[in-house]
Amino acid sequence: MTLVHQPRIASVTSEAMTEAQRSVAAVVAAGPRGGVRGPFAVLLHSPQAFDAAQRLGAYLRFESALRADLRELAVLVTARFWKQPYEWRAHAPLAEQAGVDPLAIDALAHGREPATLSADQALVWRFCAQLHAKTKVDDAVFAAVQALIGEAGVIDLCVVCGYYAMLAMVINVAQNPPGDGALPFEQEP
Repeated sequence: MTLVHQPRIASVTSEAMTEAQRSVAAVVAAGPRGGVRGPFAVLLHSPQAFDAAQRLGAYLRFESALRADLRELAVLVTARFWKQPYEWRAHAPLAEQAGVDPLAIDALAHGREPATLSADQALVWRFCAQLHAKTKVDDAVFAAVQALIGEAGVIDLCVVCGYYAMLAMVINVAQNPPGDGALPFEQEP
């Protein structure tokens, strides 16, 4: 018997949208995302939060000076930390396309230190892993990452981690969108 997952907070459908929701959803539909899905369909319950979140996300994904491989690696570290399967499934292929080794992605999924990252990626992994686990970053790791991507890059890297943590919180609380098929970190207690 297959259990059907019912979200705690349903996605806002186009038929049920208010004018404010329709207005902000149209901006996303016209942009590089092409439509409202995933956590954004839940965020629409608060059109102002939706609008602010989608603008920040658009900057991080499409305009930030962070290289795509470093950004997507940071998203995966965040998705793993928050045990968020939707984010993982959305960004693991993007990370691989951007040049993160599939063996490293698999190691991250299983909670292991990835051994096949490039030197730059390994620095960013350390930074993000420390930021999530310790809520701060050691001086040596900070200095190395700052030398690699500059102060603006460090800020963008922190914001990527925070932004995707916020989306993970929305998804985890709303239980929407539901995960389909188990990932290694979904099986942990």
